[in-house]
Amino acid sequence: MKLTFLGGAGTVTGSKYLLENGNFRILVDCGLFQGYKALRLRNWAPFPVAPGSLSAVVLTHAHLDHSGALPLLVKNGFRGPVFCTAATKDLCGIMLPDSGHLQEQDAEFANRHGFSRHKPALPLYTEQDAERALDFLKPAGFGAAVALPGGATARFVHAGHILGAASVIIEWAGRRIVFSGDIGRYGDPLMPDPETPQDADYLLIESTYGNRSHGTEDADTALADAIGKTIHRGGTVIVPAFAVGRAQSLIYHISRLKAAGRLTPHLPVFLDSPMAIDATEIFRRHAADQKLSPAPLKNFGGDVRYVRTAAESKELTAQPMAKVIISASGMATGGRVLHHLEHYAPEPKNLILFTGFQAGGTRGAAMVAGAESIKMHGRYVPVRADVKSLSMLSAHADRDELLRWAKGVSRPPRRAFVIHGEPDAADTLRHTLEENLNWPCTVPDHGTEVTL
Repeated sequence: MKLTFLGGAGTVTGSKYLLENGNFRILVDCGLFQGYKALRLRNWAPFPVAPGSLSAVVLTHAHLDHSGALPLLVKNGFRGPVFCTAATKDLCGIMLPDSGHLQEQDAEFANRHGFSRHKPALPLYTEQDAERALDFLKPAGFGAAVALPGGATARFVHAGHILGAASVIIEWAGRRIVFSGDIGRYGDPLMPDPETPQDADYLLIESTYGNRSHGTEDADTALADAIGKTIHRGGTVIVPAFAVGRAQSLIYHISRLKAAGRLTPHLPVFLDSPMAIDATEIFRRHAADQKLSPAPLKNFGGDVRYVRTAAESKELTAQPMAKVIISASGMATGGRVLHHLEHYAPEPKNLILFTGFQAGGTRGAAMVAGAESIKMHGRYVPVRADVKSLSMLSAHADRDELLRWAKGVSRPPRRAFVIHGEPDAADTLRHTLEENLNWPCTVPDHGTEVTL
């Protein structure tokens, strides 16, 4: 049996892990690369194995760095089943077509304004390609054994990252291989705590925050302080948020702060992302996959104003009143949030608030690092607004939580592979696991192939 790291190695994006046994090939996750141009160019390169030769795909969750290349895989000949949880299937149903639509929009905008080096600029895949890929999704319940081609089985357990997120246990030819997926936070008010598989021969563990702690500062206090100060000075808060997960978490926290009087009850809060709006509706439908009781779930987000159309979004940008705008994307790589940033970033009274991981090479990472200007839509926009990052609101486990998750494994695996992290984060977690748990660990490079 062979395991090949085709993404999510040396970086937090592009997760793809290929298991091969005889003539059968199973791909775990099928994500897009994001961030640095050198990474994004990998999305355009031919897939390392013929897509039609893959027997099946297993998805840990719906975020695009784990699912976003699936339409490309189908476009190029894949015809097998794609196994995932029911909530992941529903979320992919909105995220993948939206991804295709945005790529078509970006290509059209670049062609119309002539700032692309490609003549013409083309989308990586289209909305129609994404819709076609959805036909291959096969939902499975948490805890149930799923038969995979070639005699393998898969089982999903809660990872606590976003709705439907799972760690995946694959048993094949007498070996148990655990893929952590993205591990969430313990004690999150919305998501279930991460579950650690009890046993593993080989284990792949994410390391997004493997070199740092989220700290002990209370999330509600930090959020109330950041928003309250901005509103008091008449500014607007722009929150680039992941449409699935962070947007719903922010809605929860802000609504609770308003109800407690820690933010003014009349503070206008807008959710300007059709995908985030649809994801919020899906969140309400999957009661078993989150913590809210029926009454709060039914009223979830009731005091947030939804902005669906592009015309409404433009009107919102032009409104001078102090307000909070939650809009995708979470790393400011595309979407409506760019238009809001163009308008609000130059004014010092405003706040740009990040609440999730910012991959290297993204606009979000540049702003958090203090960039004085950001290139958007072919021109540089000055960043004079206040910029804050509240990592305690992240959906990713920090260093201590990753170690806590790993301690739940009953015995050291034959080998652990530290993945889905920038080089320093991955190597720090490797050292932590070796020193604290006596695990044999490897930080694989992109393209690394190992025999299990």
